[in-house]
Amino acid sequence: MTASPATRAVEPEPRELYVRHARKNGRRLMSMTALAYDDGACVVDVRLGRGENEETDERRAYRFVDAQQATTFVTEAVEALIYLGCEIRE
Repeated sequence: MTASPATRAVEPEPRELYVRHARKNGRRLMSMTALAYDDGACVVDVRLGRGENEETDERRAYRFVDAQQATTFVTEAVEALIYLGCEIRE
């Protein structure tokens, strides 16, 4: 009897909705990327910068039921970063 390799369903790639980058004093602090999935869910991928080396970044992902909830999260985070003196770019 010969075993056949397991077939995995190919998941479609998420669609990028937007990206926001926060900098302070010329240094990158973080970036937030909102990704929409076919099921309506949205994930905000957050990269917290720790230095110049990309490998030292800390990554976190926050999953939301829909893009509106994700956008509310990002908007509130951006407002807090602006209050703290950060420059926000798309």
